[in-house]
Amino acid sequence: MKAGSAEKDGSVFALLPSVDDLLRSEIGRALIESVGQKRLTELSRVVIDDLRQDLKDGDKSNGRSKSSLLDEACTLLDKRWSETKTLGLRRVINATGVIVHTNLGRSPLSNEARNALVEASGYCTVEYDLATGERGHRGARVKTMLRKLTGAEDALVVNNCAAAAYLVLTAFAAGREVVISRGELVEIGGEFRVPDVLARSGATLKEVGTTNRTKLADYEDAIRDNTSMILKVHPSNYRIVGFTKSPSLAELADLARRKHVLIYEDAGSGAVSDLSTIGLGDEPVIGRSIEEGADVVTFSGDKLLGGPQAGIIVGRSTIIEKLRKDPLYRALRVSKLIYAALEATLESHLRGTAGNEIPVLRMAGVGESQIEARSSEFVKKINNPNIEVDVMKGNSAIGGGSAPLVHPETFLVAIKHRDISTSELEARLRSGSPPVITRIFDDKVLIDLRTVSDAEEPQLADALGKL
Repeated sequence: MKAGSAEKDGSVFALLPSVDDLLRSEIGRALIESVGQKRLTELSRVVIDDLRQDLKDGDKSNGRSKSSLLDEACTLLDKRWSETKTLGLRRVINATGVIVHTNLGRSPLSNEARNALVEASGYCTVEYDLATGERGHRGARVKTMLRKLTGAEDALVVNNCAAAAYLVLTAFAAGREVVISRGELVEIGGEFRVPDVLARSGATLKEVGTTNRTKLADYEDAIRDNTSMILKVHPSNYRIVGFTKSPSLAELADLARRKHVLIYEDAGSGAVSDLSTIGLGDEPVIGRSIEEGADVVTFSGDKLLGGPQAGIIVGRSTIIEKLRKDPLYRALRVSKLIYAALEATLESHLRGTAGNEIPVLRMAGVGESQIEARSSEFVKKINNPNIEVDVMKGNSAIGGGSAPLVHPETFLVAIKHRDISTSELEARLRSGSPPVITRIFDDKVLIDLRTVSDAEEPQLADALGKL
């Protein structure tokens, strides 16, 4: 029977390629090693089903033959596999100028931390003491380093800052009251709400003051026999400005001592050194919080510390030891890889080289004139007559809930394409290899080199040259 006849009597479905046809095709043979026989077979079945449905959905069979349907199936198979790969984690070039970009993995690790990850990926001394040949303590070196950096008596690490807050509240405030200012009942991001964590831990929330003004007397009047602690929360990416008032941590610590309750600070991003020289002086310095009398402080291991995602708890030894023995801690503790990256990150802070070695601090510290010079040089490397390029003033962002009022001045590479829309231009960059993540403003694609490493510049220039 001729192909035309098959189309007319509905037997065009018999012309669909088989799974074996696809596996033996050029694209099938090219993909088999990287995809695997079983998965490629499954993808082939999906592709054939899609083609079958396409033929059912209307008069689309005209001009189609066995060979043309096989070609369509091969194209679809290649597309399906490409789409599948984009669903997993992929390295991207962050050209947005947002330094701690939550959607792109927050803080990029230093070279030292990356090397430490590789070193620890095999067998390592996560719980082994080389000196004695016996079982060691998980995170012992990190604990020592955090004590030196913050002045705290002890330290503990869990898998994120929300987990750190949950552990502290569960261990010390379940069934009791926690006093907190209404101005600090914030939602920080990813629908992480302080009141929800308090409720989940079994603690009872005792709100004091108003949204913009809370006095020391408000805290004092709220403390009862069933009060467990005073909680001070750094508002992270939320600020109230103008007619505001709140007691200092030192004042709250003094009140807590007099009333025999704990004083706990959730410092959010936090910082282990004064970052005011790079415009981040509004972030709590953890050592300062310890000096001012906080019993326990929690903060993030990524963000401004510049390490892996982790929740760090520092404070008085009796408190940390109780947390360490709590059954919940085992469910929240981190892996050897987190400890390895965290050790390397803390080492940079201890030796005073963090500003150069840790990417978030290095990027935050780059001056406007340096970005302008780099942008002007970069423009010369773009070889594409189809795009219009300009360098304009703008602002970067710290991101990740850190320093919301800080917007470092920068220079942006602004791009328009002569033949395609700005949205299509952004989409093409985003779907490249590696993907380039940009932002759009005033009908232009904007590239901020503050968050692009020197090593990534040639790849970025190449991606722009192919548009």
